[in-house]
Amino acid sequence: MSVILKKPLSLTDKKFHYCPGCTHGVIHRLIAEIIDEYDIREQTIGIAPVGCSVFLDWYFNFDIIQAAHGRAPAVATGVKRVLTENVVFTYQGDGDLASIGIAELIHAAARGENITIVFINNACYGMTGGQMAPTTLEKQITTTTPYGRDHKTSGSPFFVPELLTNMHGVGFLSRRAINNPKNIVRTKKSLKTAFKVQMEGLGFSLVEILSICPVNWGMDPQKSMQWLEDNIIPHYPLGDIKMPDFDV
Repeated sequence: MSVILKKPLSLTDKKFHYCPGCTHGVIHRLIAEIIDEYDIREQTIGIAPVGCSVFLDWYFNFDIIQAAHGRAPAVATGVKRVLTENVVFTYQGDGDLASIGIAELIHAAARGENITIVFINNACYGMTGGQMAPTTLEKQITTTTPYGRDHKTSGSPFFVPELLTNMHGVGFLSRRAINNPKNIVRTKKSLKTAFKVQMEGLGFSLVEILSICPVNWGMDPQKSMQWLEDNIIPHYPLGDIKMPDFDV
């Protein structure tokens, strides 16, 4: 009997601790599959953030380093500059990356650091109670915007990949979603491209992945997926934003 699907070697047997319906597990599996397919498990180093995915070392079967809040790109820079043959990626949420860590992100991109950033955008602070994040939509209700986000007092949502587009050191930028099988396949392809950009030495790469947070959104997983499709995806257009000169 032929094997159609199996657990990636780059995942451990630990059960995910995430809330019901959370899509971190889906994204973890995509990353693990890519690392297996490229056969780079022994040379991969992940940088864990402060956030829901703080326990990356529980789930990935390769080296993980814990970074202070928002500092994952800085830690990844240090690791990659010392261990140039290793594949180094960060895994960060919108609060960690686009709020407290925005300076580290921008300057790592401007320097063209040869690292890969996996950016999870669920439009709120997931771990600490669902507060407004830089990516929260206008009029979106959160625990700190009970009447909806107002751009007059809270500014407008961040478009992270677009912010980095004109930096010469950036090799690849993409925004994807995981709301249906087709988009999951496209997300994997963009992640695979991002890792290849690093392995080819072409500079900084980032993939933003639009995700859901059912508990903090106050919805069941099915309604959360529909809300993502109806509200977040129209605001944050999907697609590859800056492409390298090769196909995966």
